Amino acid sequence: MHTLAENRKIYHDFEILETLIAGVVLDGPEVKSAKLGQVSLRGAFVLPRGNELFLENVSISAYAPAKREQKTYQPIHPRKLLLNRKEIGKLIGMIQTKGQSVVPLKFLNIKGFVKVELALVRGKKTHDKRESIKQRELDRSTRRMLRIKQ
Repeated sequence: MHTLAENRKIYHDFEILETLIAGVVLDGPEVKSAKLGQVSLRGAFVLPRGNELFLENVSISAYAPAKREQKTYQPIHPRKLLLNRKEIGKLIGMIQTKGQSVVPLKFLNIKGFVKVELALVRGKKTHDKRESIKQRELDRSTRRMLRIKQ
């Protein structure tokens, strides 16, 4: 499992409730571009349409050697997610719950296939973010002190 792109800001802005891995429908040049790490997950989210889920606002740059398709290629467009019916139903139900949403955490290369790690998240309040920062600083200082004593 190799990470192609990651949205680290999610960990700061949201509380992660649950994660799962899903396939993504991509064209050939998009796959090659994604495997080169030319993916931006900033501001990306998942929307339900009917009984399907789509990944919105993900930018995958054009693959340079695919010149024929570059003229009409749009880096940002909805991409269908590949999940089981049960998983789709569960996620749609959770999205409809107030205050929860589904966002992509990482693009992964698993055995040659491009997959996306999705997270069910709830937004953090400002005081929660401060508490997370305090806890992280405390952990760092504790590790530092343990390292010095050894």
